[in-house]
Amino acid sequence: MDNLPSNIRPNPAGDLPQVDPSAYIDPSAQVIGNVRIGAGVFVGPCAVIRSDEPDSGGKVHPVVIGEACNIQDGVIIHSPAGTSVTIGPRCSIAHGAVVHGPVTIGPDSFIGIRVVVIGSNLDEGVWVGVGATILEIDVPAYTFVPGKLIVNSADKVANLSPVKDSQQTFQRGQVAINQAMTSGYLGLAK
Repeated sequence: MDNLPSNIRPNPAGDLPQVDPSAYIDPSAQVIGNVRIGAGVFVGPCAVIRSDEPDSGGKVHPVVIGEACNIQDGVIIHSPAGTSVTIGPRCSIAHGAVVHGPVTIGPDSFIGIRVVVIGSNLDEGVWVGVGATILEIDVPAYTFVPGKLIVNSADKVANLSPVKDSQQTFQRGQVAINQAMTSGYLGLAK
C-alpha cells in the first residue's frame, strides 16, 4: 500500500484497487476499494470510482472497468452494498455522468455528458444522449437513447430507435482519442 498514490486506496474492508499498468489515472481522480481497471483505461480529472460498502456478509462487490474505456472528467461510479458495476471494453463514460450499481454496461457503449444510470443493464453498443436517465431497466444492444429522456419502463424502451452508423463512428473516435491521451499522459510520467 505504501507504493500506491494517495488517490488510489483501499476501502475499510482492505480491498485494494487493481489497476493495469497501462491505464492512466489522473492525480485528481479517486479510486477506492474493490475496483479493477483494465488495460489502456483513461480515468480523467476529478472522477470518482468507489467500491467500499460491504453486503450483509461483509463482502464488497467490485467495480470492473474493461480495457480501453475512458472515464471522463467528474464521472462518479459507485457500487453500493451488495451490488457491482461492470463496464465492458471500449466504453466512453462522458463528463459528469453518474453510474450507480447494480449496473452492467456492454462493450462499445457511449454514455453521454451528465447521464445518470442506476440499477440498469445496457447491452452492447448502446448510445445514451446528454442528460438522459436510465433507471432500473434493461436496454437492448445498439439502442439509441435521446438526450434528456427518462427511461424507466419497458414501454419507453420499446419506443427507442437503433443507434446510427455516425454515432458508432463517433464512439470509436472517442475511444481512439482517449487511448492517445492515455499514452500521452503515461509518457509524461517517464
